[in-house]
Amino acid sequence: MRRLRYGVAMSLDGFIAGPNGEYDWIVSDPAMDFDGRFAQFDILLMGRKTYEIAKTRQLSAGSQSQRWIVVSRTLKPEDHPGITVLRNDVAKAVTAMRAQPGKDIWLMGGGVLFRFLLDAGLVDAVEVAVIPVLLGSGTPLLPEGRRCTLHLENSKALPSGILLLNYSVALEPARA
Repeated sequence: MRRLRYGVAMSLDGFIAGPNGEYDWIVSDPAMDFDGRFAQFDILLMGRKTYEIAKTRQLSAGSQSQRWIVVSRTLKPEDHPGITVLRNDVAKAVTAMRAQPGKDIWLMGGGVLFRFLLDAGLVDAVEVAVIPVLLGSGTPLLPEGRRCTLHLENSKALPSGILLLNYSVALEPARA
């Protein structure tokens, strides 16, 4: 079964975007292997806001070998060729994707979609690049929801001060 892995950059004080949605604080490090990372996935799953950012960062659905799936109630599929727009039954669709053969699924950015899929028990891993900056306010890593225990699988400090943290999501016993 494929794993659904949430990958995101976060400020040291826990924000994935600045107070105005800005992401200019996310710096790169030559030690990061983006090609190797992308090669681990054949589906990129994201919400509309992350999709809009990906388009401005000159990523495109046709430039990678991954299938792009965007969760949105407002995007019209005919206006976005090359992507799949998922409007309804998101948990059911993600469950079906996970059951198909293939590489892992990268849940990119977007705390609201992450929270929804985490609460649905569909997220297998949380992979955070902690950027050495304090934003003071902005979009939090995760909106409120149920508690979830994580297990650190590995960590790596890069020369730029970025800290890569990879966690598996613990299976929680059902609560009464």
